[in-house]
This record gives sequence, C-alpha cells and structure tokens, in this order.
Amino acid sequence: MIEVEHLSKIYGSTPAITDVTFSVEPGEILGLLGPNGAGKTTTMRILAGYLPATNGNARIAGYDVHENSLAVRQRIGYLPETPPLYPDMTVEGFLHFVARIKGVPAGDRPNKVTAAIERCNLEEKRRVIIRKLSKGYRQRVGIAQAIVHDPPAIILDEPTVGLDPRQIIEVRNLIKSLAGTHTVILSTHILPEVSMTCSRVAIINRGKVVATNTPENLMTQLTGGSGYELEIEGEAALAKQVLQKVAGVSLIESIPTAGIHGHQPQENRAYLRVISQPGKEPGKDIATTLVRAGFGLHELRRVNATLEDVFLQLTTEEKNFDPDVDLAADKEGAA
Repeated sequence: MIEVEHLSKIYGSTPAITDVTFSVEPGEILGLLGPNGAGKTTTMRILAGYLPATNGNARIAGYDVHENSLAVRQRIGYLPETPPLYPDMTVEGFLHFVARIKGVPAGDRPNKVTAAIERCNLEEKRRVIIRKLSKGYRQRVGIAQAIVHDPPAIILDEPTVGLDPRQIIEVRNLIKSLAGTHTVILSTHILPEVSMTCSRVAIINRGKVVATNTPENLMTQLTGGSGYELEIEGEAALAKQVLQKVAGVSLIESIPTAGIHGHQPQENRAYLRVISQPGKEPGKDIATTLVRAGFGLHELRRVNATLEDVFLQLTTEEKNFDPDVDLAADKEGAA
C-alpha cells in the first residue's frame, strides 16, 4: 500500500533524511519511531505531498507521490502534529466542510460525516464549537477529518503528544481500531505508543532508517531477548567470574544501586544483570552455580528486553540529528 524507496530531503547542504526505505502492507499499522529531530516529520510531509523530496520515490496505493500528487491526496488522510482545525466551526460543520473539499459526493457526505463522528466517539460533541473542546477532543476531531473520506492510507504525526494519560489511551484505541480497513503510519518518539499500537516499527535516527521489523523480533535480535537481575551476598567481581562459566550466559554487568527495582541497597550485597544468549534459559544453572560457590542468593528475577533497550541501542551510538533541520523544514513549509 505504501512504498518508500531511497527517499532523501536536503535543505541547502543539510540532509534531513537520507536514503529512507520502507514499506507498509495493506491494513498494517507501522510505527515510525525516532528521537526528536530524527527526520520523522520530514518523511511524513513528503508522503502527504506537503514537501517535495530531493531524491527517491514514494508510492501510495500505486500512485507516485510526486508525479500523481492529487491522486495520492485523494487516497490519504493526514493528521499533522498540530491538528488543522477551524476553531469557530462546529465539529459537524467542520467535517462536512472537509468532506466537501476532499471530493466526497454531496449525497454521501452525511453518512461519511456521521461514520467519522461515531468512530471517533464525538456524538455528544457534534454541534459543539471546536474552540470549546478539550485538547483530547480536538485531537479526535483531527483524526475524524483524516478519515472522513474513508481513505485507504492514513498518516498520523505524533497523534498523542500533549495529551493526558486517559486521552492517550482513548486515542490509542481509536488508532488500533483503524487497522485492517486502513493502512496507517504512526510517527512518534513515545515508546509505549509503538509497542501498544503498531504491528511493525521502523526506527529512524539522524535521517536514516536503522531497523525495520516487528517490536518482538527487534527485541530478540538486537538484545538477546531476555536476561536476569540478581541480588547476591558477596563480591560482584568474584560472582562475575563464576557466572562466566555458565552455559547460555552472554553478558554480565553490575547494576547501579540507584537502578534497583524498588530496593534499598543492602551492605555487602551486589546487584548484577545477566544477559542470556538467544534461545537459552540459564536461570536454573545460574542459581545452582552461585549457591555451590558459596554466594547468598537473595533474589533472581527474570527480565525481558524492552523496546526501550532496542531504541537506546540503535540511537545512542551517535548524537541526535541537528534540530536546525526541523527549523528549516518549518520555514520552508511556511513559505
């Protein structure tokens, strides 16, 4: 449904994105994950036809974004980070207006508007003036305008930024309900959004896609999948020497006492993290080895790798991309 090949955007001599390549299958939700300034918004704007690419190609529903811009815009719904709303219109009036400018036939508009209102849980607000709505409801109206013409592809740029926890859950559930009938690209730097909403993730850093896969596969491939946290009585250095001989152990590291999960550090105790090899579960052997070696084992807790581990591994090797790129993009968009 969405194909991006070797996409690049350069502002002057500064690259915003470089050789970005990924695809999104029909009915799939892809999370475009990256730190601030990584190039997510630039990529979104190119796909939406808002910005031209310097190099590369992008196709949505078989249409080239550059060569068939109008056909692409008819087949996408776009929600930028700040929803494009008219604050003095009612919710229903605004959605009728959007449906008209997006080419929905006059006879179909009432049904399309009602369907968008119901899907976004705006029934009680349909006749309320938009400026009187809370930020959470304005975000729902922003999503409603993106889906009112029932497009096959939907592009959402940071759809939950600035919302409170309850509003985030509501918007997240709304986005998940779009899967299957719509193809969705969701841009965010909030890790829980990806793991709870998206079936696949593309991680972008310094303008380049550094990994694309399901969250589960990324966690397994890049971090070894799982490990153990230990609280022992004895010297950490000696315990590490003993544990290095255990089959299935790939890495042993000390945990700073400030990072212990809710524990008050105890005197004469060491806190270790043991990373296991992919497919291995050496927990039993770890416990047996420590006890036989005379260490007091107070706790052995299994921990799974998280998307945060993957994100940090892929994005902290180098400094984040220059934020002036986003400023340049904003200036070009405003011109």
